[in-house]
Amino acid sequence: MDESHYLHGTAPFEQDRLARLNDLLNDRALAELGLRPGDRVLDVGSGLGQLSRAMARQVGPGGRVVGIERSLEQLAAARRLATAADEPDLVEFREGDARRLSLRDDEWGTFDVAHARFVVEHVTDPVEVVRQMVRAVRPGGRVVLQDDGHDTFRLSPEPPGFAPLWRSYIRTYDRVGNDPLVGHRLVSVLHQAGAAPVRNNWMFFGSCAGHPDLGAYVENVVRILEGVRQPILDIGELDAAAFEAGIAALREWGTRPDAGMWYGISWAEGRRPDSGDVECGS
Repeated sequence: MDESHYLHGTAPFEQDRLARLNDLLNDRALAELGLRPGDRVLDVGSGLGQLSRAMARQVGPGGRVVGIERSLEQLAAARRLATAADEPDLVEFREGDARRLSLRDDEWGTFDVAHARFVVEHVTDPVEVVRQMVRAVRPGGRVVLQDDGHDTFRLSPEPPGFAPLWRSYIRTYDRVGNDPLVGHRLVSVLHQAGAAPVRNNWMFFGSCAGHPDLGAYVENVVRILEGVRQPILDIGELDAAAFEAGIAALREWGTRPDAGMWYGISWAEGRRPDSGDVECGS
């Protein structure tokens, strides 16, 4: 049975949303990562590769970034974007599954950093994925996870009809065996996977009236929900009219002079123990 369920798909509509999301997030993610020149980085679930390429620019020519992505559509788009940016060889992109990383025998245990963003929320066994990441880094190497606890999302003042729409969206994760609140468990996941947790944080995702990027944040949420419209309706808690009303209320909310969006992306970092064997699987 396939144990990876990416609800949002890889259609051009979704790829465009992800590209815009990268524009909103990547500078803050890079600052939090704190990569150093010469670092060897494994980016698991590299998607469109925008963050992977930014990592490669940060580690410089003495470093190395390998991006592993399951979706052939995403890989093709990542390579097109890299070529268009005149960076075709900056990152080594590979097809591979997060649960069975496509690394050579001599690459295991050599990376300084293994990173995954918005990956473990889409698998039924996050610990299995992170065990692979722990095994991929050297002793003392860092394992960094960024993921969602969807219940942290708040809009103020709340648009009418939005709360039940968001609750149904969260339940689409449950229906396929994924955990929409896994962001709250990232420290535990690191521990269970054999890493020693060392740091956790929130990375703010939000905006407010008067800021020029509020529209981009609202559009991201709209596209997320529209992209899973049918799974939301299949939950049975909303009909089509209520779905459309919730979307319309969200768009209208984005024009309010007192709108505030609040969301915290969970961040957790662990290290592979410096000595002794780690039970990381194979």
